[in-house]
Amino acid sequence: MKSLICLGVASLLIGCASPPSANNTLASTSTATTMYNYTIASPQGEPLSVVQLAQALRDADIILVGEWHSHPAAHLLQAQLLAALYQQNPKITLSMEQFTRDKQLILNDYLAGNIGEKTLIKEANAWPNYDSDYRPLVEFAKQNNVDVIAANAPKSIVRCVGRQGPEYLNKLPPNERLWAARSLTLATDAYQQTFIASMHHGDEAQTKRQFAAQTTWDDTMAESMVDYLKQHPQQQIIHIAGRFHTAEGLGTASRIQARNPKLKIMMVTPISNQVTLHANAPDFTVKMQPLPQRYVQKDKMMAAMTAMGKRNSDLKCY
Repeated sequence: MKSLICLGVASLLIGCASPPSANNTLASTSTATTMYNYTIASPQGEPLSVVQLAQALRDADIILVGEWHSHPAAHLLQAQLLAALYQQNPKITLSMEQFTRDKQLILNDYLAGNIGEKTLIKEANAWPNYDSDYRPLVEFAKQNNVDVIAANAPKSIVRCVGRQGPEYLNKLPPNERLWAARSLTLATDAYQQTFIASMHHGDEAQTKRQFAAQTTWDDTMAESMVDYLKQHPQQQIIHIAGRFHTAEGLGTASRIQARNPKLKIMMVTPISNQVTLHANAPDFTVKMQPLPQRYVQKDKMMAAMTAMGKRNSDLKCY
């Protein structure tokens, strides 16, 4: 788990009905499971179907759904949960880590039918796995007139914060400064402690800059959703983001609560036999098979991280 988190940080810095089974999206008489299978449980460990999960989340203002990027079961669950939430309450809004604030108008144009998908992918810098993993969410939103929030800060800004520290934001032109949160949460908290514990390299100053970059993500996504709900108080938001941002309410959830303590936030978090949550975590859990190990040999992992750093070395910061 630590290697996955650090690898991600390094890359920056250098109509779905509920299945008949309560536990499995691909219910069958066979005991064999695939990468698409998952089982849902309440925080108390009770098994739930997708529809039952949606019902349990009915009173939330914001639902944070974590993912392992590119995990088939995680993305299947997201699409099915979005549909189930919409079916019980059409006043639903989709918020996504995978699109950034500066691309909101492009995303809006696509949802309105003014541009095609190829233009969306190119002009909005869609993630490489958009076609397979995020298209179902955006298409459901488009077909059902669901708003989509491009919630994140641009990667270029996050990378430069990681290099220069949070002071970098003060160097941005006024129009670009709007693309990141108005303020960052830099005081020591449980999220920062968890982040630092996941790191195993770099000096203290470097780690603080890395955390500033990390919380630029979380503060921006949190602010995007809080600002949206100020304008649309009757809406419910389902937010899609990486597991580390959403698990146990430490990251994005804590930044939401700091901005509006009245909002009710619930988390849906993937787990596996290898990765679990702390005892008494408030999250609803979705158990699935772990993703294949990226690297077995440490030297190959380090070589990949170095290569990513070189690819990002030409980034220009103000």
